[in-house]
Amino acid sequence: MATLRDWVELVRAPAGLSVPGDVVAGAAAAGALGPRTPALAAGSVLLYWAGMAANDWADRDLDAVERPERPIPSGRIAPGAALAAAAGLTAAGVAVAGLAGGRRALAAAVPLAAAVWAYDLRAKNTAAGPAVMAACRGLDVLLGATGGRARRAVPAALTVAAHTYTVTALSRGEVSGADPVLPIATLAGTAAVAAAAARPGRATGRRWRALVPVALAGWYAARYGTAQAKAAADPSAPVVRAAVGAGITALPALQGALAAGAGAAASGAAVAAAAPLARRLTRRVAAT
Repeated sequence: MATLRDWVELVRAPAGLSVPGDVVAGAAAAGALGPRTPALAAGSVLLYWAGMAANDWADRDLDAVERPERPIPSGRIAPGAALAAAAGLTAAGVAVAGLAGGRRALAAAVPLAAAVWAYDLRAKNTAAGPAVMAACRGLDVLLGATGGRARRAVPAALTVAAHTYTVTALSRGEVSGADPVLPIATLAGTAAVAAAAARPGRATGRRWRALVPVALAGWYAARYGTAQAKAAADPSAPVVRAAVGAGITALPALQGALAAGAGAAASGAAVAAAAPLARRLTRRVAAT
């Protein structure tokens, strides 16, 4: 009988803390922050967890060789149960988004769900994998923007997508290690992402509000960038895996910077506060 911890490990539950900030960043950019934002974020988290469960179901044979300790190959969760959970979480995520945001939210949630499954079942091990995963995160940002002027959220969506591309590309060296060129390339991408997020944008009012995106973008760059620099010096699998984890747990700082740059400094700071909590929790349950 699978335990709660087994399910938490299957869906990488703590890594879900990296998700709500997508919706908040999109909503802030579109001028749509409001009562429905938390519900859209909840739907987004459900879709993320669905993707994690579907990922492990699709990789069950490979994990039996490379990661036999994972819930499915270790026998703690049956493959059919994992697939059913992935399908149920997908349906729940889309339903929550639709109830919260109506047709406009569904117009983003349905393609997002489709992209998640496309990545897990088809694209993950192809050259298109990082781009498809980046599209998932970009759509997640646009999900938050569906209640306002969604076009204004496109730059934020592209910024989060670029970050996601670097993490996904780097993750390909989690098991066997990587060529040192890879973390050097992703580090360059991270610098560009941080520079884009550090722009104050529409932040107005007191001067300190204009400094929030700069500070949060710097925090993001320091956390994720340092881990990638270590991977460039030692591209062995454990170091690369740690860099991937840093990329996941540093994402709230990036999302916070984007929200603050759109004028929502308090919301951005609240989103970024999830970063240290995510880092602490992923020491107990792996984010990758």
